[in-house]
Amino acid sequence: MTEYKQVIVVRSDLGMSVGKIAVQVAHASLSAAENARDENPGWFENWISEQQKKVVVEVSSEEDLKELKEEAEKLEIPNKLIQDAGLTELPSGTSTALGVGPAPNKEVDKITGDLKLLKGRSDEA
Repeated sequence: MTEYKQVIVVRSDLGMSVGKIAVQVAHASLSAAENARDENPGWFENWISEQQKKVVVEVSSEEDLKELKEEAEKLEIPNKLIQDAGLTELPSGTSTALGVGPAPNKEVDKITGDLKLLKGRSDEA
């Protein structure tokens, strides 16, 4: 049986607060899922029926994020690169996160399988 997941890739080099990271992950997840619903409804529906598995990983640069997006495009996996609006912590247009999938686990792993899970962070008081 094919299993499905979505991976959200977050830049760790930006020094975003925990709240900012949470918002960027939410944007990437929802936006990539909407793209999947439009581009590959079967994958989307299967992912929904499997409890919407998500994994959050990290990269250390904008270049890494954009390379992963290019790879997702080549493999025709729904994705969405998030660029910040610039209203709080970051300059407008800063690439912060990438949602990959939902898609079959094996396909997503071709792109994100070697990345490390996002490390826990805490805001300084």
